[in-house]
Amino acid sequence: MKRTTQATTHAMLGRGWNFPVLPRESDHQLAYAAGPEKVRQSVWIILETEPGERIMRPEFGCGLRRYLMKPNTSATRALIKRDVERALAAWEPRIKVRQVEVTAGDDPSMVLIHIQYLHVLDGSPANLVYPFYLE
Repeated sequence: MKRTTQATTHAMLGRGWNFPVLPRESDHQLAYAAGPEKVRQSVWIILETEPGERIMRPEFGCGLRRYLMKPNTSATRALIKRDVERALAAWEPRIKVRQVEVTAGDDPSMVLIHIQYLHVLDGSPANLVYPFYLE
């Protein structure tokens, strides 16, 4: 079995502009992200994007804005969980989602989307907590 080095893993997970796209203060060049950080940013972009926003990929995104002004109930959180699982399965092939949990936040209008996943390349675990405000 062939071992992958950290450099190889980072290269295979991808490299691209940092999200959000902003210049570095030091030299005003665009910042780049690579490896697991790039995957984390890609997951975040999927959650932030509404279907129809991308002209060349109109189905891309999660569609969380449809839950704006909905009550913070277990039914709403279950629907959010389903949509997150579907979007990540469809749009992020570099991960295998282990668990998505949507909980009520401290603010009555906030839900916290907890995502645990594995990088498909090497099986390393990662997680992300995405705050989403219903109001």
